[in-house]
Amino acid sequence: MHFYRPLAPIAAMTFDLDDTLYDKREVIQRTQLESVRFLQAFHPALGAVQSSDLQRIREALREQEPEIYHDVTEWRRRAVEQLLREAGLDAVTASRGAAQAMANFAHWRSQITPTQETHDTLHALSERWPLVAITNGNADPSRFGLDRYFRFILRAGPDGRAKPFGDMYHRAAQALDVAPEQILHVGDDLTTDVAGAVRNGLQACWINLHQGNLMKIDDARLLPHVEISRLALLTTLL
Repeated sequence: MHFYRPLAPIAAMTFDLDDTLYDKREVIQRTQLESVRFLQAFHPALGAVQSSDLQRIREALREQEPEIYHDVTEWRRRAVEQLLREAGLDAVTASRGAAQAMANFAHWRSQITPTQETHDTLHALSERWPLVAITNGNADPSRFGLDRYFRFILRAGPDGRAKPFGDMYHRAAQALDVAPEQILHVGDDLTTDVAGAVRNGLQACWINLHQGNLMKIDDARLLPHVEISRLALLTTLL
């Protein structure tokens, strides 16, 4: 545990999900594979579809609607629906197919098995402080057993703009009735988590799981208050 700034008393903690509480790499690869398989099986016109086809439409949507990235789930649903329309499906079938594709996506996206260390750490911390999850992604902690530790979960899109914007940070503070400076936000991303938290008045903990050097990383815009190399080290703050 390395301290870069004085750590003020903590009244609550907020957590990023992906790559902070679990490694998302395998689940993302599997989800992309299963999503393509679903689309290929959904209709003969989609038999040759590839993930690059969906990515092309996603990029076009971002060009047309720059703010759509704040809600990655709706962004994907819109892209799938457009893909189905481009394949010649009628509007009703495309809408139904997009809904089914998103249900399939949600299933695979949350096929996550957190380590026992993660469970033990969150359990110990939740005995001391209220915990909140703040995510830009679309994994559902209720599907892999982490929701029990959080007072509530905030998602970019339904709950505000994506981090590093301050919408969800301020919403968490307001809902907890805690001053932002009394919250320690924990995350792996130096921009969305560390810089986002610090710029919005929270304290920031950078979880550095891959032995990165903060002084040599290009997107290290602001120093965190503390750096840890594994989640369990947070229990030393108890």
